[in-house]
Amino acid sequence: MAIYITSLNSGSNGNCYYIGNGKEAVLIDAGISCRETEKRMQRLGLEMSVVKAIFVSHEHSDHITGISVLSKKYALPVYITNSTMRSSRISVAPGLVLPFYAGTTISIGSLRVTAFKKFHDASDPHSFMVSDGGVNIGIITDIGHACKEVVNCFRQCHAVFLESNYCDTMLANSNYPYHLKKRISSDHGHLSNAAALELFLTHRGKQLSHLILSHLSKNNNKPELVNELFSAHAGDTRIVVASRYEETEVFCIEGLPVESNTPFFRILPKPEQLSLF
Repeated sequence: MAIYITSLNSGSNGNCYYIGNGKEAVLIDAGISCRETEKRMQRLGLEMSVVKAIFVSHEHSDHITGISVLSKKYALPVYITNSTMRSSRISVAPGLVLPFYAGTTISIGSLRVTAFKKFHDASDPHSFMVSDGGVNIGIITDIGHACKEVVNCFRQCHAVFLESNYCDTMLANSNYPYHLKKRISSDHGHLSNAAALELFLTHRGKQLSHLILSHLSKNNNKPELVNELFSAHAGDTRIVVASRYEETEVFCIEGLPVESNTPFFRILPKPEQLSLF
C-alpha cells in the first residue's frame, strides 16, 4: 500500500509533516496554527478526518504551536514524552495525552510509528519512522549530528524529511553572536548542508525515492543552494526542498524491498538543557 506524505510547513517559523495511507494519517509536530493547517490540507485535497494522532518531537515552539487547538477541535490524541509535555506546557485534555518511549512502536490503524532518541537542544527530543510494513518514512529534523540511530533509520527509508539547516560558510559569515553560531553547529544543534549531504551519499538505500530537505534556516541557507547541492548527486532519488512559507505537493511513496533491517535503537545520553535558539 502506498503512503502519502507532505510537508505543510518546515522552518523555524513552524514545522508540520503529514504521513498517511488514505484511511488514516498522523501529523509529526504541529507548529503552525490550526487554521493554517486546515487551509493547507484543504488545498492539497487532504481531509482532517483521516488524521488520527499528533506525534511531538520536542517542545520548541515551532513544533507545538497548533497542537492545543487541533487536539481540542478534532479530539486528536497527542503522543508526547512526559518530559516534553512538562517542558512544553501545552494545554491538551488529559485523556488525549498519551506517552511514547524510544524504541516502542505505536499502531495508528495500519500505520506503525516508531520513535528514537536524537541529539538536540531540548528536554527529550525524538525522531520518527512511520511505516505500513512495506514503506518506511523517516522524519529526521532538528538533529545536531547523524548518530547511529539516524543512520540506521535513513538506510531503511523510502522517503525522508531530512534537516539541511545551514550552510557552514553562511553561518560563519553571519552577524549571529559567537555563542549562537556555536550552539547551532554543535552536536545538539542543527544539521548542516554538508552533514546532510554526507548522510545522503554514504547511507541512502536503493529504495530511497524521495528526499525532502527540511528546516532550512532563513538567514544561513538558501533553497536554491540546497537544491543545487543535492540534485547534483540525486541519481534516482527525487530531491525536494520544503518551504517555510507553504506546503509541498503530496508525494505518493511506493517502495522497493528494504535490503537492510538493522535495528536502529539504543539508549542515548541525555543532553544538557539549553535555551531555545
